[in-house]
Amino acid sequence: MNVVFAVKQYVSKMIEDSGPGMKVLLMDKETTGIVSMVYTQSEILQKEVYLFERIDSPNREIMKHLKAICFLRPTKENVDHLIQELRRPKYSIYFIYFSNVISKSDVKSLAEADEQEVVAEVQEFYGDYIAVNPHLFSLNILGCCQGRNWDPAQLSRTTQGLTALLLSLKKCPMIRYQLSSEAAKRLAECVKQVITKEYELFEFRRTEVPPLLLILDRCDDAITPLLNQWTYQAMVHELLGINNNRIDLSRVPGISKDLREVVLSAENDEFYANNMYLNFAEIGSNIKNLMEDFQKKKPKEQQKLESIADMKAFVENYPQFKKMSGTVSKHVTVVGELSRLVSERNLLEVSEVEQELACQNDHSSALQNVKRLLQNPKVTEFDAARLVMLYALHYERHSSNSLPGLIMDLRNKGVSEKYRKLVSAVVEYGGKRVRGSDLFSPKDAVAITKQFLKGLKGIENVYTQHQPFLHETLDHLIKGKLKENLYPYLGPSTLRDRPQDIIVFVIGGATYEEALTVYNLNRATPGVRTVLGGTTVHNTESFLEEVLASGLHSRSKESSQVTARSASRR
Repeated sequence: MNVVFAVKQYVSKMIEDSGPGMKVLLMDKETTGIVSMVYTQSEILQKEVYLFERIDSPNREIMKHLKAICFLRPTKENVDHLIQELRRPKYSIYFIYFSNVISKSDVKSLAEADEQEVVAEVQEFYGDYIAVNPHLFSLNILGCCQGRNWDPAQLSRTTQGLTALLLSLKKCPMIRYQLSSEAAKRLAECVKQVITKEYELFEFRRTEVPPLLLILDRCDDAITPLLNQWTYQAMVHELLGINNNRIDLSRVPGISKDLREVVLSAENDEFYANNMYLNFAEIGSNIKNLMEDFQKKKPKEQQKLESIADMKAFVENYPQFKKMSGTVSKHVTVVGELSRLVSERNLLEVSEVEQELACQNDHSSALQNVKRLLQNPKVTEFDAARLVMLYALHYERHSSNSLPGLIMDLRNKGVSEKYRKLVSAVVEYGGKRVRGSDLFSPKDAVAITKQFLKGLKGIENVYTQHQPFLHETLDHLIKGKLKENLYPYLGPSTLRDRPQDIIVFVIGGATYEEALTVYNLNRATPGVRTVLGGTTVHNTESFLEEVLASGLHSRSKESSQVTARSASRR
C-alpha cells in the first residue's frame, strides 16, 4: 500500500495512453497539486508533455499540434469549463480523466458539447488526494467541522477523497469508527453509502482478511499537534511549514534569490529520503558528511581541461555535480534556519517542558516549569500560549489547577488576546468532556509498571518521549484488543483475524509525528501494512486555525447546543 506509487501510476498511464507526440497537461487548481507531489516538471517533460495549463485560465492559445490530457476533479465548474473548451477546442484531440466518479448526466453533457469529435476517451482515475509520503495522504482541507458536526461541503469532499483512496489502493474495507465522535460516524456512513452505490467499482479480488478502515477524530488527541518536533520532516513543518512539499524560506535573513522557495520531496532527493525520520542531532552530523562528500567531488578550479577526454568527463559529471550542489545548499540552508529558530526561541528548554506536560503526572513540577518559562523573554507568545494549552489539557480537572493564574501570566507577558482565548478554545475542542479515551493516565497495571520502569531507566531522549495516542490505538488494533464499545464496526460483520491492511483517517487533520509512528509500526510488524490520512497534515499553527474554524471557542461554557449557533457563524 503505497499512495505515492498509486497516484504516480495513474499519471504515467494517462500520458502513455495518449500515445506518442507533443502534449499539454490540462489541470485544475487541486489536480495541479496532486500531480506535483508525485512528478517533477522535468520528469514529465521527458514524457513529451511540454505545456502545463489550468483549465480555468482564460487566455490559452490555440495549439492544434498538441494533444490535450485533461486531469480534473469532477466538479460542476470543471465540467462547465470542459464544455466550453470542447465547443471551441484549442488542441487536436482530448484524453479526459476525472479524479473521481463522474455522473452519467455530466458525461452526456460533454458528449453533446463535443460536436467536432475531438474527445478520444473519458475515464475515471482515482488520484483524488495529496500523496505526501508512501504511507501518508492528505486532502488539504483546513476547518472541516462547524462545532462538532461536518461542514457539508467538506464532508462531501472528504468522502470523495477517502473513497478515491480506497479505489486507488484496490481496497473494499470493513469500517470502524470512534464512537465518541459524531463526525466519525457520519463519515463512516457516507463512505459506506458510496461503496454500496458503486459496488461494481469496489469488486476487488477478495483477500483472506478484509482490509480495515478506521476513522478517528482529532478531538481525541489535541496534545500531539501542540508539541514541538525533533525529527527532520516534522520539524521543518512545525517551524517553517510544508505546503505540497514546498517550503517558503523568503523570511530567512540574507537568503539568496534561488533559495526563497525550496522543494523537499523524498521521491527525488536522496538526502531527504534518508533523513526525514531522523532526529535533529543526527541530521547535523549527516549534513556535515554530505558537505565533505561534496567537497571531494567538487571540480578543481585549476583542473586542466587539456584533452577532449578531460572535457568530456567534466561535462558528463557536471549535471550530477550541479544536482548535488543544489541538494547541499538547500539542506544546509534549511538546517541552518531550523538551528537559528531553535536557539532564538529557546526551543530546547520549551520542548523539554512540553514533553513533561504530555508524558508525566507531576503537577507541581510542571506548573513551576511553565511559570519559569513564561518569565523568560526569549520565549515567544506563541510558545508561551502553547505551554499553557498543554497544561490546561493535562491538568484540566486537577484539584490544584492554576490555569487562571497562568492566563494572567500570559497577559502580563503581553501575549495577544487571540492566543489567550485559544487556551479555553483548545480545551473546549479536545478536553476531557469530549475525549472518548483517557490520554494521560496509564490504563492498567502493566502500563503503570512500564511507565515506572521507563522512569527508572531514564529517557533516551527527553525531547521525543511522547508517543501519539494513535500508537496505542494501532497497537491494540493489530493485537485484536481495540475495544468494540469504543470503536464499533459499521454494520453487523466483524474481523476475526488480525488485520493486515489498515487505513486510518483522522478528521481534523493528522500530524507528521503520527506519520512517523505509522512508519515505525510498518517496519516493526511484518504482515501488517498501515496507511495514515487526514483532512490535512497539521503543525501547531494550522491546528490552532482548525480549532478557531470549528467555532467552539465562542460558545459559553454552559451551552451544549453547538450546531444551531455555530452553523450560522461561519
